[in-house]
Amino acid sequence: MESVQAGILQDIPQRSRYLTFVIKDPKELKTALTALSHMVEGKSIVMGFGAKVVNALRQDVPGLTTFPDYTQGPVSIPATTGDLWCWLRGEDRGELLHRGRAVEVIADPAFELHSVVDGFKYGSGLDLTGYEDGTENPKDKAAIDAAIVQNKGQGMDGSSFVAIQQWLHDLNHFESLLQVDQDAIIGRSKEDNHEISSAPESAHVKRVEQEDFDPPAFMLRRSMPWIENQQAGLMFVTFGKNFDAFETLLSRMSGQDDGITDALFSFSKPLTGNYYWCPPMGRSGLDLSQLKI
Repeated sequence: MESVQAGILQDIPQRSRYLTFVIKDPKELKTALTALSHMVEGKSIVMGFGAKVVNALRQDVPGLTTFPDYTQGPVSIPATTGDLWCWLRGEDRGELLHRGRAVEVIADPAFELHSVVDGFKYGSGLDLTGYEDGTENPKDKAAIDAAIVQNKGQGMDGSSFVAIQQWLHDLNHFESLLQVDQDAIIGRSKEDNHEISSAPESAHVKRVEQEDFDPPAFMLRRSMPWIENQQAGLMFVTFGKNFDAFETLLSRMSGQDDGITDALFSFSKPLTGNYYWCPPMGRSGLDLSQLKI
């Protein structure tokens, strides 16, 4: 689809840099967004806007809301600060640094840089635990149907909604476990990636079996590992035509419906949680007509 930010549907790159901004001066939003819209070509830079940006412009993006806060539940899943999200995709870390600096200059004075996380591809697309990530990702037309808004009109068609969480792994704990116990947490065999039918109900695969829900909760994952000093984990990034599928899986993982929490929480925890709307592409950059820009 020509109207889609192409990086959403492409495979993960070798390296990523994730920039999160917060609004600094609402009066400068239109100027900054106009300039950013011309910079973003959707392939090496994918961009999304949070609900606070849309509200500040006094516009409406149907389906865009704020991230649910589950900090009071059986496991802690926080909603955190973020108004503008930029996913830089490429091969060279230095080049990503300079591209990010250029985005920061254009975003100022409307936005202030809040956080930066560097991601990378591990092996064939593995999580740092050594297990394959995104095994059940839809492909081709199924990926478009799961991740891209369609038949909603100019300014919305070709857009996507993205949910982002930075997960911190306790790799010391995970690696102290026997292989059979690691497999039981994930629900797949690390050796051949086959699903383990006898895995406990808390196994991650059983918690998020997308086709088991009614309607099926398909979404397009584009997650990548991250490392900073001695900390490491997964930058979970998933695109959808809305947030319904993600919220269905998040509710199941956190045990909201049956009291069984996902075994992932035994060695990992989310540090952040944000929702953004990724506009479609137009002739000269992002199509911001939905925001009356």
